[in-house]
Amino acid sequence: MAAKTAALSRTDVRARMEDHALTAVPASERRSGWGLMTNTAGIASTLIQLAIGGGVTLIAGVWYGILAGVVVAVFGGGLGWLVGHVAYKSGTSSTVTARFYGLGLRGSALASLIFAFMILGFLALENALLYYGTLFMFGWHPGLGNALLIYGLLTLAWIALTVFGLKVVQRTSMVLLIGFLILTVGIAAMALTRSGASLSELMSAGPVAPGYGGQGDRFMAVLSILAGSAGALALTDADFARYARSSRDVGILAVGGAIMIDVIVVVLGTVIIHAGSKAVGDYLGAHPQVAATQVGSSIADKVTWMISNNSGAFFVVLAGLTGFLLMYVAQAKAQVLNTYGGSLALSNLSDSLSGRNPGRAAMVVVGNAIGLLMAAGNILGLVTSYLGILGVTTTALAAVIIADFFIVRRGRVADADRLETVNWAGVVSVLAATMTGTVLQEAGVTSLGFLVALVVVLIAYPTLRSTVLRARA
Repeated sequence: MAAKTAALSRTDVRARMEDHALTAVPASERRSGWGLMTNTAGIASTLIQLAIGGGVTLIAGVWYGILAGVVVAVFGGGLGWLVGHVAYKSGTSSTVTARFYGLGLRGSALASLIFAFMILGFLALENALLYYGTLFMFGWHPGLGNALLIYGLLTLAWIALTVFGLKVVQRTSMVLLIGFLILTVGIAAMALTRSGASLSELMSAGPVAPGYGGQGDRFMAVLSILAGSAGALALTDADFARYARSSRDVGILAVGGAIMIDVIVVVLGTVIIHAGSKAVGDYLGAHPQVAATQVGSSIADKVTWMISNNSGAFFVVLAGLTGFLLMYVAQAKAQVLNTYGGSLALSNLSDSLSGRNPGRAAMVVVGNAIGLLMAAGNILGLVTSYLGILGVTTTALAAVIIADFFIVRRGRVADADRLETVNWAGVVSVLAATMTGTVLQEAGVTSLGFLVALVVVLIAYPTLRSTVLRARA
């Protein structure tokens, strides 16, 4: 009896660790949209998103930056709802859903590559910000020893929490989210008070970042930047939508997450970055030994570098130890969810290409290793280009899932017994859309490569699927 109980216990532990990585979520485990929204909103409330929020209003001006956030929230919320609805119907993660809608069994490896590039990129970005924020808190200089210590401890923490503590993080996500919002609003108020400026003065600030042309070009540029996170969140919505009880619940988690990342976080990031820059500059002037650890020849240059590379330092300067702890609380929940999403994508990648699944726990380790390589490759210094490419690729992937379910199938659920090996119409459409959007964006023809990708897929996929590249069993 004891042996049987132990065997059942081990089976239960393995099931919890796998978390339906490659299978549909049963009805008994479905949850409300409000509970699921704490995950999508929680993964959006991070240092990198606050830095992006403050950055876009420096580029376009405060009101234009916030307007761009509202526009992208509508786009991203709608995109997330649509692709999330498909995942809700299939009960599977975004990359497994792509097997049935848009790409086929082996074709879904493309979805896994796109999703892993996205989610593990954010894992690397957040790790880098924590690294620089920790150095700033203790006055340490960047170096191999400090990097091995900090990145090593962070990686071990994310692996342990994702493998063994995911349910705890999800259950406490509401408390963590509310706590983050309260403390961040408090820090924003401190920044505003210490700046000596009124809220109306701050909100009326115009663009200050050089090199973006006129107001129209600046507005288009920030749309592209924000769309990178919006497309990423839309695919993440699908990973949590598989747990939804209804399409209405999918809408709640998708729209709630979009409002958080593109409106609330943009406003909070704007106040902290704009108003907090003076306090950070004063702090660096009063602490030359700390200033020496930051990049730049002058105090102004150092503050500019810190906005995109060390936004955690703003929390430390404005709130001391409390700000430092908030920085980690905000990142911990998001990093666990980033690691979780990455493990799902890598599990599908392995299974779709080789027919073997080493297990989600193993993929958690692999995902963190990839994140460390991306951090070592200075993804933080390439964040603007990364977000531009991300907007194109994630929108193209979301679009092919949506086009297959709503246009080609007219809302009919796929037959799991008639799964194609490769849906070439979907693969060709996603690759063509990605190449077209990226080339036009990099050539300066348009900043809206993500919209180009969306239009290309919505036209190309139904056309190819109904003509030269029809379904094959």
